[in-house]
Amino acid sequence: MKVFVVAGEPSGDKLGAALMAGLKALVPDVTFDGVGGPLMQGQGVDSMFAMEELSLMGIAEILPKYRHLKRRIRETADAVIAAKPDVLITIDSPDFCLRVARLVKAGSNVRTVHYVAPTVWAWRAGRAEKMARHIDHVLALFPFEPPFMQAAGMDCDFVGHPVAAEPPVTPDELRAFDEKYGLGRGTECMVILPGSRRSEVERMGPIFGQTFAQADLGDMFVVFPTLPHLRSVVEQQFAPLMSSGKVCVMDGSDVTPEQAARDRLVAMARASVALAASGTVSLELAAAGTPMVIAYDMNWLSRQIISRMLLTDTVTLVNLVSETRVVPEFIGAQCQPHLIAPALEIVAKVRTDPFQPPSPQDAALTLTMERLGRGGDAPGLRAARAVLARL
Repeated sequence: MKVFVVAGEPSGDKLGAALMAGLKALVPDVTFDGVGGPLMQGQGVDSMFAMEELSLMGIAEILPKYRHLKRRIRETADAVIAAKPDVLITIDSPDFCLRVARLVKAGSNVRTVHYVAPTVWAWRAGRAEKMARHIDHVLALFPFEPPFMQAAGMDCDFVGHPVAAEPPVTPDELRAFDEKYGLGRGTECMVILPGSRRSEVERMGPIFGQTFAQADLGDMFVVFPTLPHLRSVVEQQFAPLMSSGKVCVMDGSDVTPEQAARDRLVAMARASVALAASGTVSLELAAAGTPMVIAYDMNWLSRQIISRMLLTDTVTLVNLVSETRVVPEFIGAQCQPHLIAPALEIVAKVRTDPFQPPSPQDAALTLTMERLGRGGDAPGLRAARAVLARL
């Protein structure tokens, strides 16, 4: 069996690697071509080009690289048609992946699967109908998504989210973390996650840095779980904090991609609180059981356009899956340090003050993982079964 698989950002790389592992378990002789990051490469993809070329978000960020991205779209589609795979699986990154699928369908009869349903429940509801013109099958991360895709004419299976399959962090892992970074037993820790793209880190860095400076968090040790190619920009954006000595940047460059992902989860689990950009990271924090504050802003033009198209009152995935609004979020014009800092103090106090009652976030984090499939088969395996069942 031959599979062509394309991902365009770190979250897609993780989804793709889990799916590839599931396919290998079910079809041992499967082979892969495509585009992916280190996790997918570890499963057998010799990436056509660096996945980071596609890690762009926002209208203003994409426009300067439009010609280059258009060329990569054509190159990737041509490679799919030439390879004649049994199936093309595109993962998230719809601005790139769905354009590839459209060209592939125009030039071949290759079956197309898109992993991650578009957020038509949040904005641009018409995307599902447009997508159905060149996508045969959708793999959905959330249980409320299949009806939207099926109504547009596509097959759709809820397969859960890979973060729900992560084994709980063990006391031994937490002790090893403390030993590695010289943390005493009572040392409080927080994680700051300003994004998985360079443009995000550059935009959110000043906001998160000022938030930390303004918030009364006590004597916190701060961890930045990031990626190798983002280490320098993280250190640059958070230079004042770096000089304090009570901080570490984990980029995973000294371990395997799988171990780096695990180390990231351990760091989250060790933390009493997290300050994070919006996105899949909120589910990673839920898997680690770490309460969070979410904040995100974008280029002014992107903000003006997207804010007028939103159909929901929250963009935080934990809030959406748990059907609560217990995770504080500060999006767009509300993404300001003087607004974020007080919320961060409140969330942190629940975990660091033994006299505080349990936070409503704790129940929401547990419910989120249950609804995403924790305790069942690994989502990657479920996704692989769904792909094979409909070929």
